[in-house]
Amino acid sequence: MVRMTRRSALGAGAALPLAGAFGALAGPAVAQGAMSGNAKKRGFMLGDMEVSTLLAGTRTVEEPQGTFGMNVSPEEFAEVSAANFIPSDKTQFFFTPTVVKSGEDVILFDTGLNAEGTLPALEQAGYTADDVTIVVLTHMHGDHIGGLTDASGAPTYGNARYVTGQTEFDHWAAQANEGFDAKVRPLAEKMTFIGDGESVASGITGMAAPGHTPGHMVYMLDSGGKQVLVFADTANHYVWSLAHPEWEVRFDMDKGQAAETRKTVLGMLAADRVPFIGYHMPFPAIGYVEDRGEGKFRYVPSSYQMML
Repeated sequence: MVRMTRRSALGAGAALPLAGAFGALAGPAVAQGAMSGNAKKRGFMLGDMEVSTLLAGTRTVEEPQGTFGMNVSPEEFAEVSAANFIPSDKTQFFFTPTVVKSGEDVILFDTGLNAEGTLPALEQAGYTADDVTIVVLTHMHGDHIGGLTDASGAPTYGNARYVTGQTEFDHWAAQANEGFDAKVRPLAEKMTFIGDGESVASGITGMAAPGHTPGHMVYMLDSGGKQVLVFADTANHYVWSLAHPEWEVRFDMDKGQAAETRKTVLGMLAADRVPFIGYHMPFPAIGYVEDRGEGKFRYVPSSYQMML
């Protein structure tokens, strides 16, 4: 296993194809149209970068062990859930893109389930679709690429160029995947493809974090001596995935590799005390990782420290 550092990560490996992914689980987008102001976004300064997380949708899902902890007993799943004051018969999904203002660029990481959910949250952060100059796709699951086009099929971010991992694009381009073919393939000529350790823009570095998908990537934001990791889907629940990285997740395409990636990335974050933004963490999706030993971790939500 290649050890992951800030500038290097686990190498990509073989994975089985998956068509539906989280987009299928999420079903119709549940955009929180009734929410307003900071209820739909959370912003902070990271050196010279302005970073905001966007609540693009949320949904309650029953029978969560059909998704998380598939390799543990129902008794253990229920015991861990109770110890963390959460029900074991349902869960809440959050869909949280990130937008970063850095110099002249407005950079959107992932696009949500659809444009109808993401654009109102983007506007709450002070931007319009036309302001976005770069769209970064961490991977190609439906809840990350769904907002690339609007209801008419037109590109949502008409002034943007697109950045994604070469390994991820090549994998999905070889599949017969309806979402990829409709949302991503038509934009290929506007895309820049990067690999592990390569940059999106100054201070934004891509890092290979495979397993959830073959070319899943995370992105380190670095400005003014401060760092935040855009963590994407490395762990998809703060207890049933992050706290127990070896618990299998239904939508991890290579479950063994995903577990190793989780342990490596979480160990790095805990050792370096670097905060992260998790796409499916409880909104506002910003927090820290504590290493509890024996391969287990604890999610520590950010409170006010990122604002100071």
